[in-house]
Amino acid sequence: MPNLLSEIDARIERNLERSIDELSRLCAQPSISTQGVGVRECAELVAEMLRQRGFRAAIHPTPGHPVVIGEAAGRSGKTLLFYNHYDVQPPEPLELWDSPPFEPTVREGKLFARGVSDDKGHIACRLAAIDAIKEVSGELPCNIKFIIEGEEEMGSPSLPAFIESHAEELKADACIWETGGVNFREQPSMVLGMRGICYVELSVQCLTQDVHSGLGGSIFPNAAWRLVWALSAIKDSRERVLIPGFYDDVEQPTARDMELLANLPDSSGDMRRRYGVQEFLKGLQPGTELRREAVMVPTCTISGLTAGYQAKGTKTVLPARASAKVDFRLVPHQSPDDIVEKLRKHLQAHGFGDVQVELLSGEKPARTDPDHPFIKLVADTALEVYDQEMSISPMAGGSGPNHAFVHYLHVPIGSAGVSYPGSQVHAPNENMRLDLFVKGAQHTAHIIQRFAM
Repeated sequence: MPNLLSEIDARIERNLERSIDELSRLCAQPSISTQGVGVRECAELVAEMLRQRGFRAAIHPTPGHPVVIGEAAGRSGKTLLFYNHYDVQPPEPLELWDSPPFEPTVREGKLFARGVSDDKGHIACRLAAIDAIKEVSGELPCNIKFIIEGEEEMGSPSLPAFIESHAEELKADACIWETGGVNFREQPSMVLGMRGICYVELSVQCLTQDVHSGLGGSIFPNAAWRLVWALSAIKDSRERVLIPGFYDDVEQPTARDMELLANLPDSSGDMRRRYGVQEFLKGLQPGTELRREAVMVPTCTISGLTAGYQAKGTKTVLPARASAKVDFRLVPHQSPDDIVEKLRKHLQAHGFGDVQVELLSGEKPARTDPDHPFIKLVADTALEVYDQEMSISPMAGGSGPNHAFVHYLHVPIGSAGVSYPGSQVHAPNENMRLDLFVKGAQHTAHIIQRFAM
């Protein structure tokens, strides 16, 4: 096995230029799910990439954007499932890109393009691993399945129902998630779960039109103030969410969770430098409690506020309408449907029945047992490739559709890939390091080979 893996690793390195050319073609195809731009074309391109490698690939319609499923048989009876997404974030603001977002460009050892790290680089990384394995061995050592969706960047609204109805077709023994890579210390990293999300828009309409503030300021209701007061009823200055029952279903971290958190590297200094953080909320200091708070505690975040005049200069206006985008990050066993219903009742009880609540997206939280044998396999193979122990966190701060995989497919979920902290995902100049593409493909190949045994 060591000699075989060495040959596969070398083949991945030799194939790098070919792999990056294919990835560049994929990144050149826009696939902006929130705008419906190029999505179907990208699904067809992804399906064709799978077919070129002998996969049976089909494009499945959903109420939203299509899902691509690919399957190829291997030597053993075990099945490894890869989850990815082919959709990308909008590229704006375009003026902040150093090269056009859909014209992939290599410079300084990196490939720059929208979607190159999130998530097309991971698709190409896995295909590069499969290519090398087949070139060296002549066959796949186990069955491989892909599910590649087109709505991840808009909250995967169609995916849970799709997975439930296609559970038999997607049946597998384990799953590799859409992302993976290294942390700020260049250490391979894996998260074992994702927080859920309840993303809502709050809006209030007090008048039929904006009004001169001198005319109405003393006697007309102001939608902006109305919304601010409603928001202040949701969370207090100590960061405590005030919705009754909000914390009722929160699963507390286990001793094993705290052990994993204690073993994580201290990223507080990197966060201070990267994001300009002066101090952490609740007076938290670097250490295990800060890490716990970051990923295993539910949140309420105002993501955007809109009301009245906000352009340069002055305009004395009383806003007729105001709105806010608010996201709640949820932990096991909270549910977005439950939280939005409790939010509506809370606002009504506090006299804000006129504030409309629209659920824009929701995903349930889920996680994998840190002591599952597949997680150990992923960590052991990372050590083979990176020559470093893998950093493992019990949860990620962000959200994704992993609940459907855990709940309907009953698979453990690990990760391997091309990400690093400077990849600028969702931002201008999104990029992927070429050296990490090689490492990610090698790690993926090692996982496949070891998993088949």
